[in-house]
Amino acid sequence: MEKLLIRGKKELNGEIVASGAKNSALPILAASLLADSPLKVSNLPHLNDITTMIELLGSMGLDIALSEDMDVLVDASTIKNLNARYELVKTMRASILVLGPLLTKFHRAKVALPGGCAIGSRPVNLHIQAMREMGADIVLENGYIKAKTKGRLKGANISLDPVSVGATENVLMAASLAEGLTTINNAAKEPEVVDLAECLKKMGAEIEGHGTDRIVINGVKTLLGCDFSVMPDRVETATYLTAVAMTGGKIKIKRARPNSVSSVVNKLREAGAVVESGEDWITLEMNNSRPKATSLSTGPYPSFPTDMQAQFIALNSIAEGTATVTENIFENRFTHVQEIARMGGKITLKGNTAIIEGIKSLIGAPVMATDLRASASLVLAGLVADGATEIDRIYHIDRGYERIEEKLNILGADIERIS
Repeated sequence: MEKLLIRGKKELNGEIVASGAKNSALPILAASLLADSPLKVSNLPHLNDITTMIELLGSMGLDIALSEDMDVLVDASTIKNLNARYELVKTMRASILVLGPLLTKFHRAKVALPGGCAIGSRPVNLHIQAMREMGADIVLENGYIKAKTKGRLKGANISLDPVSVGATENVLMAASLAEGLTTINNAAKEPEVVDLAECLKKMGAEIEGHGTDRIVINGVKTLLGCDFSVMPDRVETATYLTAVAMTGGKIKIKRARPNSVSSVVNKLREAGAVVESGEDWITLEMNNSRPKATSLSTGPYPSFPTDMQAQFIALNSIAEGTATVTENIFENRFTHVQEIARMGGKITLKGNTAIIEGIKSLIGAPVMATDLRASASLVLAGLVADGATEIDRIYHIDRGYERIEEKLNILGADIERIS
């Protein structure tokens, strides 16, 4: 099994290019099922989840052409079956996103209950309830969601409680070809949801209000393929900015979207970083060798993202002072804490809050990744630790970060992939 070996205490400096956003690419790939002509998606990141989604669509019979630059042309007119099999679904929660497109376009779907990171309860009941409100008959049987509808789905007034990115995306896609008007109340406002809506609009959908908590979709009879470039990955961007805030140095990230990482940038400035940005670039410089402790609470966009919580626990572990980090989205997203504690971190858990007492330096140690963002926090911890850190189970990090060791080495890190 592959591992990452990091020799710490290297200042990071240089320029990198932001990868495409996995959490935007996955629903947009699922949206290819809606189109009567091929959909071309560009700026896809080289990630295992992207490969899995492409394999899932291919297993349904879709014709897929992939270029060396990770541009993909997806033609749904060749579809042969409406079954999202467990073998492909079990590693990736985003596979549930084919449910809405299959139902609204082909009026049937059989989708295995999905897997993914073990970071707490992320039930699919909101997806199922919404499809039922739009007229679908759904049963859960032998680990599968079996759904059908008589004719087109019907527009509905759907209220999501709690707010859900995935459910918002599934309803967006289903409503685009439904009969009549659909309103999503308490809709997710994440930039990735907006990116999907913009792609659907380019395909011919009639959507208003995306980026707010009330989205209105007027169903149309057909959607056509288009060319669409996926937005930059805001979590990847924020992770590399945080790495430099921890190690010192200066970074410029090109082809980024600075306004999507505002909440993280605000906290990095609190930690002592100097951050500047333009239309498609962002820089961070750490004038002080040690960041200041920075407390935060996670929440839905535009609040501080849960996907950056683990990285900021790593930052606070070597910061000057004591900070609290409160996790309000997932109830089991502190598995990285015990691993950072193995490296000397002083962290106490009280309910959904971590209390971190910053120390001057962590100590390299063998650690184990437990989920995608936890693995990123261990990489950041390894970058600032004395000695060598060996991170096991890095298949988690390969689900969300494109060539992380290559990008960090470009910036001056000493990190390698070993067997």
